[in-house]
Formats: sequence, structure tokens, C-alpha cells
Amino acid sequence: MQNKYPQKPGLDFILKQAFFYWNKTLIFQLMFSIMYFGILMTVFFFCDSKYGIMSQYIETAKYAKDGMQVYTAEIQKMLATDSFQNFSLWIIGATIFLYPLNLGFYQIYRKIDLGEKPELSDLFVGYNGLNFFKYIGYYIFWYFIFAYTIQTVILGVLWVCLTIFVAPMMFFMNKTIFEAISLNFKALKMYFLEIFVCVIVAIFFKYIGFALFLVGGLFTFPFWNAMIYSLYKTVFSEKN
Repeated sequence: MQNKYPQKPGLDFILKQAFFYWNKTLIFQLMFSIMYFGILMTVFFFCDSKYGIMSQYIETAKYAKDGMQVYTAEIQKMLATDSFQNFSLWIIGATIFLYPLNLGFYQIYRKIDLGEKPELSDLFVGYNGLNFFKYIGYYIFWYFIFAYTIQTVILGVLWVCLTIFVAPMMFFMNKTIFEAISLNFKALKMYFLEIFVCVIVAIFFKYIGFALFLVGGLFTFPFWNAMIYSLYKTVFSEKN
């Protein structure tokens, strides 16, 4: 499999292409969000009933009237408890399990390019066979680096830009994590502005639906995948 860089595209082309894929697959965006948040909230309420995190937080929130310093100290105490640590592991585990659901959109977008009709089952292609373990292995690696770098914001965004093509390259080109990161780094040097702007737009649009329309967030939340695919398709070409 070879990859090359075509003539540098314009931002308007990449963005229009991303919104085209998103608009063509609204029903799949909705189904993705329903399944994603349905499973995540089920785990959340199960763990809350087991560890009582919400009641702990309500008790801790009462200290807000005593000043930010006291409130922050109480929050830190709550975060250090075994129950909160176990709760966090369950939630992280759920997000790791749900990550391959994103890969299904690459299958759907590729079918659109080929003139084929996408099916709901395409959303679950990331769970097929041993590939499931490959994708969650990558996400675990990605997540724990992101969890530390996002504390500085800038490094977190840089890590996102440095790994934005890894999942589609693993999916379409069967690249390893570090092969994909190496190619991603080369692309980032050539297309830094385009990638950076698209990342910011994707993050903004991903959550704007919840801020403005509440339920509309179910449609905008998976938009990130359309942006990644649009960038990937524009930057890389695949040849056998």
C-alpha cells in the first residue's frame, strides 16, 4: 500500500466535503449517538447506584458557600476516594469499548464514495474479529497520553492533530499505530494550518448541537468522524 500527497487542497473544499458526508448520513449520526450515550448512561447510573458518586458530589457541593479554596479541597478529597476511582475506571472502560463504533463511519463514507448503499450494520464494522482489539488497543494508548496532555490544552490539541489520521490509516491501510503516527507527522508538517483549523471546527461543531438545540447534539456529536475522513481522503491516496 502506498500513499502520496496530492496538490494542496483548500480549507473550503475540506470543510464542504466533511459537511457533505455528515449531511448524507444524519440517520447514522442519530443512531450512533443513541447507542453511544445509551450505553454510557447505563454504565453511569449503574456505577452511581453502586458507588454513590452523585450523592457524594451533592454533599461536596455544599462547601461551595465556604469559598473556592475549601470547595476545591473537598473536591480533591472526593476524587481521591476508592469509590470515585472505581467509578472513573468503569466510565473510561465504557468509552474504550465504544470507540470502535467510530470506525463504522469510515465504512459508511467509503460506501458513499463507491455509490453503494450504507447499512446500519456498517456502524459495527470496528467490532469485527481481532480488529476490535487492535482499535481499542490504539484508543487506550491514545487516551492515556491525551489525558495528560490535555491539561496544558495546547499539547492536547497538538496530540489530536498528530494522531488524527491514525484510525483511518489503521482501518484502510492496515498500518500499525507507530507507522500511522509517522505518516501523520509528515502530513501535519505539510498541512498544519488545514488540519489545525479543521480540528477546531470539528470540536466546536461536535458540541454546538448540545449547547443550542440539546437534542440536536445527537446529530452533531459524531461530526468529528466526517471531518477526519474528509481530511484523510484529501491528504492521502491509497494504491494497492
